Amino acid sequence: MNTDHLVTTFVDYFEERGHRRIVGSTLLPPPGDPVLFTTSGMHPLTPYLEGRPHPGGGRLVGVQRCLRTTDLQEVGDATHLTVFEMLGTWSLGDYDGPRSLDWGYGLLTEGLGVDPGLLHATVHAGDDRTGPDTASLRLWQDLGVPVEATADANWWSNGPVGPCGPDSEIFLWSGDGPPRSTPTRDDRWVEVWNHVTMTHRRLDDGSLVPLPRRNVDTGLGLERLASLLQGKPSVFDCDVFEPWRRLVPPLWQLDETSLRIVSDHLRSAVVVLGDGVRPTADGRGYVLRRLVRRLLTVLWRDDPSRGLGDLPGELVRHTLDHFRQDTPPQEVLRLLREEEHRFRRLLDRGRQVLARPRFRGPLTTEDFHYLHDTHGLPRDLVTTLRQQ
Repeated sequence: MNTDHLVTTFVDYFEERGHRRIVGSTLLPPPGDPVLFTTSGMHPLTPYLEGRPHPGGGRLVGVQRCLRTTDLQEVGDATHLTVFEMLGTWSLGDYDGPRSLDWGYGLLTEGLGVDPGLLHATVHAGDDRTGPDTASLRLWQDLGVPVEATADANWWSNGPVGPCGPDSEIFLWSGDGPPRSTPTRDDRWVEVWNHVTMTHRRLDDGSLVPLPRRNVDTGLGLERLASLLQGKPSVFDCDVFEPWRRLVPPLWQLDETSLRIVSDHLRSAVVVLGDGVRPTADGRGYVLRRLVRRLLTVLWRDDPSRGLGDLPGELVRHTLDHFRQDTPPQEVLRLLREEEHRFRRLLDRGRQVLARPRFRGPLTTEDFHYLHDTHGLPRDLVTTLRQQ
């Protein structure tokens, strides 16, 4: 089952259960939102999850592209991506958490053909402020799915303030042989779907107050689920990355981790550029710049002569088409090459500055501030140059 088929199956299943499909937004949150990029499927729906009526009704389903830099250091493993797509369903004061979980179980086992014996769930065990999620626990027990109760790992919040509540996570066994242990004790259990029941609002002082209307928000990572259903060892082996697997290795000889980082960051940069962001020294533009510089640092580790001018246009077109973006591929390639040239010049200048006697010993906080403010050398770049 390729990702297109997976999306269709997911959306059709929930439309049959009264959900209205909504069109996902770009990576850019609406004006005034303090977050730089859309980080989850629920992010564009925050006003409706907080009580505003949605024009589509109380049952929604959709696909949202997301960008996360909080897991940037994890990219290169089997499950993390910078830009990814999130399948989501929402109940805006309509049905409860157990019904959402029951439908989720039905989609996985009947709609997608997952062996029920390969599933495991976790639920909120309760803490000193909230009780245990007994309704979700009972649902999993009735379905015969092994379930583990945790406290901190199964309480979801959208930042330090705002809606929050218990969640129940569904895991799929990715190891060889029969499943063993539990999700908190064996990382071969891969989280694929999180179902959050938003029951409270966290205030500035950390206290919790009940929400007037309970909502359910679920999120399922498309690439992660696709790789598991396709029997692939990582998200970088699912069909979305087929062109990258085919075209990048003949161009640049890279070890597996480096190939994953370069492919992820290049693909992510293309999507960010496709949504209209341009490289700058701060904000969204700096996130883009950081991605490009990080992939170039990996690319040049063994061969500084490598360049983005060699990048096949097919990869850019494939990514823009997949995310339904209309930015011309040649424009994206031009911007990537310009940022590469800018980074090369910065590296040359940085090496000259760091060769000065003042910077030959351990660097102080004052040194890092001076290098950034006077010479435009960020701390992470200075650290990289000193390691070379």
